Amino acid sequence: MKHFLNRTLAAAAVLAMLAGPQAHGAEAGKAAEDDTFDEQTILETATGFFGDTTKGLAKVIQKVFQDQGRPNGFITGEEGSGAFIVGLRYGNGMLNRKKHAPRKVYWQGPSIGFDVGGNASKVFVLIYHLQGPDSIFQRFPGIEGTFYFVAGVGVNYQQSGKIILAPIRTGVGLRAGANIGYLHYTRKHSWVPF
Repeated sequence: MKHFLNRTLAAAAVLAMLAGPQAHGAEAGKAAEDDTFDEQTILETATGFFGDTTKGLAKVIQKVFQDQGRPNGFITGEEGSGAFIVGLRYGNGMLNRKKHAPRKVYWQGPSIGFDVGGNASKVFVLIYHLQGPDSIFQRFPGIEGTFYFVAGVGVNYQQSGKIILAPIRTGVGLRAGANIGYLHYTRKHSWVPF
């Protein structure tokens, strides 16, 4: 009887060890889902934010989800920019995360390249791997000339460390060309673009 009990306990321990990582993995996956936004929620939020002028919005969001997965934050805002070889961009919006109150953010930055014109845009920024709300406050380099564009809606990627931003823009104005630069996200508005 004692021998049978020892074998039963050993078998139970092995089963617990095998089930443990799977259970932990399922819990980690559930926790990741709890902190991130699904594609349908993002599409509905972005559609409400941009309005009816965004025929290509669903395709752009689908592309970003294929490339990056589920974001754990987003910014809704507006910006203005202008360039004649050297450009400037200024914007502001609200940082939104699950289980956190919305937070005001500002951004500004220079660019240089084969770029001429100006525009005003609504901006919906998908955010990936944001560890804490303060980790957004830094410089994010990006190449504006390489972006995915469908029916008046464009997206490019910016990255600093593990944090990836995917600003989706639609707006009015005329700006053509390609440039390289960065955006500096800050707590307070600043006219200094650096």
